[in-house]
Amino acid sequence: MRASRSRTFALFIGVSLTGISLAAGQTPRQDSATAQAIRQEMEQLRKDFEARLAALESRLVAMGGGQVTAPAQAPAQPTAEVPQGAAGAGGPSGALPVYGNVSAASKIFNPDVAVIGNFLGASGKNEVKPEPVLQMPESEVSLQAIVDPYARADFFLAFGEQGVDLEEGFVTFPTLPGGLLARVGKFRSAFGRINASHSHQIPWIDRPLVTGNLVGGEEGLSDAGLSVARLIPNPWVFLEATGQVFRGDVNDIFVSNRRSDLSYVGRLRGYQDITESTNLDLGVSYSYGHNGSGLTEGADLTTGLYGIDATIRWRPLQRSIYRSFIGRSEVIWSRREQPNGRQDATGLFVSGDYQLGRRWFTGVRFDRSDRADDASLRDTGGSWTLTYWPSEFSQIRGQLRRTTYAEGPTATELLFQFMFNIGAHGAHPF
Repeated sequence: MRASRSRTFALFIGVSLTGISLAAGQTPRQDSATAQAIRQEMEQLRKDFEARLAALESRLVAMGGGQVTAPAQAPAQPTAEVPQGAAGAGGPSGALPVYGNVSAASKIFNPDVAVIGNFLGASGKNEVKPEPVLQMPESEVSLQAIVDPYARADFFLAFGEQGVDLEEGFVTFPTLPGGLLARVGKFRSAFGRINASHSHQIPWIDRPLVTGNLVGGEEGLSDAGLSVARLIPNPWVFLEATGQVFRGDVNDIFVSNRRSDLSYVGRLRGYQDITESTNLDLGVSYSYGHNGSGLTEGADLTTGLYGIDATIRWRPLQRSIYRSFIGRSEVIWSRREQPNGRQDATGLFVSGDYQLGRRWFTGVRFDRSDRADDASLRDTGGSWTLTYWPSEFSQIRGQLRRTTYAEGPTATELLFQFMFNIGAHGAHPF
């Protein structure tokens, strides 16, 4: 290696000095004395270079550096193959960088995925609506992603003991002209506050009686349709108006036998901060559709639902992770046409949930509701809940429930729930 370096250095010096001589108008043939002097100078330079190189290598060996070798070329940065039709997504090279052995393409071309498990247990007696002692009624799988700069897609699949169902699947367009926000697909309607919430969002194991008697039960008012919402600018409160049109098939609430048998929902929501720690949320809702109860008589009968809901929140700024309170109330009126006459039913619930500590919550709820198809039957009930959050990804809840049914004995039950979440689940509307 030393000889190779010496020859390379000598060749470089020789070429350089010869070039200088040529530039000065002299050649070795014209002036042999000059050529001889150059050769001697080159030889001396070579000896000096080899001596200094040997001294430097000796010092490195003495310091423990070992023999000097040329640095290896840095390995090339691994890249991910760009899918067809996505050229240019990774910059000028057309390739996507890899971070932590996970290609960035997995984030760009795949949605956020999350799974929420809901395990329930029940003890006590309920002869009217008995539930299994242990069950896994629903596990929700969510798929959420930005479609393009103009749309976002959300899918929620419910995996239960009876099979798989599309709970919601819709695309949202948030930047339409005129300040409009549109939604197309299958989704929960905007009627009231509780109807639009998934099971893991509500602060109880079950849903209020008014939901089961007047608004379609656990699934609520959920159907395929389209929705348009718009903020109403004003100097006083946050005000939002929503209008929705659905196919018209919602459990026993609405039944569509013709293409024209659509159902409709309208909602006006107002929000206002009362203090820096307290805010109030009010809403009025209306829904209308055909109920199919008069088909045998050839009658075209309909159902109208009216609702008022209120939510008050208190969360002190200095103790926000340890103390909070949320009060909820909702009143619903049902006007259902039937062959034997119109049934005017009413239902409501009132609840309050207080945060005891950073991970502990407790709450109470009062229920009362008539039956939609027979308003003379009325159910009442009350519940007390205690909830513990081991972390943001799991929840343990117990609920003591007492229900007095119109046609049966009073049921006293102790319900248990363990809920857990994996994956990236998007935030829910406030």
